[in-house]
Amino acid sequence: MIATLTQARPRVSTLDRPTLMRLAETEYGRFASALRELDGADWDRTTNCPGWNVRDMAGHCLGMAEMASSIKETIRQQRLAGKRGGIPIDALTGLQVEEHATLSTSEVVDRFAAIGPKAARARRRTAGLVRARRLPGSQIVGGKTETWTIGFLTDTVLTRDPWMHRLDIALATGRPPVLTPGHDAVIVADVVIEWAARHGQPVQLTLTGPAGGRWQFAAGGPDVALDAIEFIRAVSGRAPAVGLLETQVPF
Repeated sequence: MIATLTQARPRVSTLDRPTLMRLAETEYGRFASALRELDGADWDRTTNCPGWNVRDMAGHCLGMAEMASSIKETIRQQRLAGKRGGIPIDALTGLQVEEHATLSTSEVVDRFAAIGPKAARARRRTAGLVRARRLPGSQIVGGKTETWTIGFLTDTVLTRDPWMHRLDIALATGRPPVLTPGHDAVIVADVVIEWAARHGQPVQLTLTGPAGGRWQFAAGGPDVALDAIEFIRAVSGRAPAVGLLETQVPF
């Protein structure tokens, strides 16, 4: 499929920054807690990300948190990933998985618990002038090419990534994820607002569960109702989707 450019300006975060930074700090902590709860068999379970088991997914998230923790580490990973060629994000995540493949599961847990707070602090310190700049390169979301600001990546996507993978791990292991209105529902609501802006159509959306809520975007559209996490799985491209749910949002 040939990607088409439909967005003129780089995408920006929509939540206020204090909220975004609170979500980042909380999510790193929750991801670390989720890893601590895994038993030996859980680490080998297949996830819905092709080619990755739970251990691979944890290695990727550890590498991404390490990258977020310092500019030096960001440059190092980008340089090595760039040498691999191919799709940049696939090269980067592949590098992260491979670099942590020799760690024991307890080492993965301990390293993530240690690096999460550092990543949150580094993201909080990123200057406004830097966050307002256009992120080099382009991103493909739902088959369409778009550009992002650095801030959209550092403030929004770098929290959605471990959050989404925490849900992936929960699904793979059969363990219910920790979901609360003050954290997960805020992330879901942000995704909903972006999803509605992306498709631009009237819709009444009802999402159930502790991360859910109700929204109306204009009048006269369809009524869409489903569990909040199933909505997330649909708009992330992880589950079959029809109608407006085919509009994807990046994670």
